[in-house]
Amino acid sequence: MVIKFGDSKKAHSIRFGPAGLGGVKEAVENLEKFAKLGLLACEIEFVRQIYIKDKDCQSIKSAADRLGIKLSIHAPYFINLNSAEKKIIEDSKKRIIECCRIGEKLGCYRVVFHAGYYGKMNEEETYENIKNEIVDIMNVIKQNRWKIKLAPETMGKVNVFGSIEQISRLVQDTKCSFCIDFAHILARDKKVDYEKIKDLFKEKEWHCHFSGIEYNEKGERKHLKTKREDWEKLLSNLPSGKSIIVINESPYTVEDSIEGLKLLKD
Repeated sequence: MVIKFGDSKKAHSIRFGPAGLGGVKEAVENLEKFAKLGLLACEIEFVRQIYIKDKDCQSIKSAADRLGIKLSIHAPYFINLNSAEKKIIEDSKKRIIECCRIGEKLGCYRVVFHAGYYGKMNEEETYENIKNEIVDIMNVIKQNRWKIKLAPETMGKVNVFGSIEQISRLVQDTKCSFCIDFAHILARDKKVDYEKIKDLFKEKEWHCHFSGIEYNEKGERKHLKTKREDWEKLLSNLPSGKSIIVINESPYTVEDSIEGLKLLKD
């Protein structure tokens, strides 16, 4: 299948890259490998711990700058900005802020995170709580004059905060950025309404996640290898005139990112 992308400049506005930089020792080497493959984005996975220290940031940043690779960070999974326990919220904010601090030193442009859970609260209470905590974190970013932006992610389980409407509302109300995870949207909504997404997110920069996904009536179960037809559907529906980064989160992040890049060039 040959995908028609319309604007010939569109190919230059989409960057592909893997979720995962690897360990500190091989980070620069991995970035060089990605660049040779044409992958000009990479999301550093801090999902278990913030493993890159201050002393290692400059060498990684310099390599990414030299190679033209745009870096982002995925914050730890242990984040809940809507907990009934104040300590959990404060610890969550500290993790996000530390990701921002390290990310600034690395030259990262986004910190992606899972915003929180409903618990015993309703959707509106949850939204207000998460919104207020995001505003607090953004104030810290502003006070430190960091350029990095927060990107709450659309989530794949139906009982978790993070629908496309909720994330879009956060963007409008707080002026934060966002991460559109198309696999999560499919798992949550059982379809991907591209026109609705384009209507909700009119911003010029899109940060996206993509992969195959296994799901049931409750939503996401696990990420799968990205099928060619899934790539084709995504690429034929992405908007033109935007700067788009697509981070692949399948079990084969580099291999699948290359497949997406090849299809874009065809």
